[in-house]
Amino acid sequence: MGNPFTVSLVCWHDGEPLLKSIREAVFIREQGVPAELEWDGLDEGARHALALSHQGDAIGCGRMFANGHIGRISVLSQWRKQKVGTAIMEALLDYARTHDYKEVDVDAQTYAVPFYRSFGFSEQGKEFLDAGLPHIKMTLKL
Repeated sequence: MGNPFTVSLVCWHDGEPLLKSIREAVFIREQGVPAELEWDGLDEGARHALALSHQGDAIGCGRMFANGHIGRISVLSQWRKQKVGTAIMEALLDYARTHDYKEVDVDAQTYAVPFYRSFGFSEQGKEFLDAGLPHIKMTLKL
């Protein structure tokens, strides 16, 4: 049986309300990231992965810039541990590979390091704070 959701690559213009709803729930309300940090003005220039339930509800998302930086991977709490984040990462990595990216990177929240390691990412440098949350840079050669 397939996943109870789909992941599509979208531009900000087409997915903005749905993408915003996920990130507001996860980063702003759940993790306490200030709205002015979350809405950094960089979404227009990114490629976005959007996960939708079969009922059409937005359940997860992520974004990638032209320089290969992946970020804002987020999944609504009730959909975690159901491979939504994995499917989002796979969609972004497939996009990077088909567009001949040589390397991608993430600024991973430290609790998520094992998730990114499962794709082959490795830590680079020291832990740092972003929006008050501990992160570490991780890279993956494609």
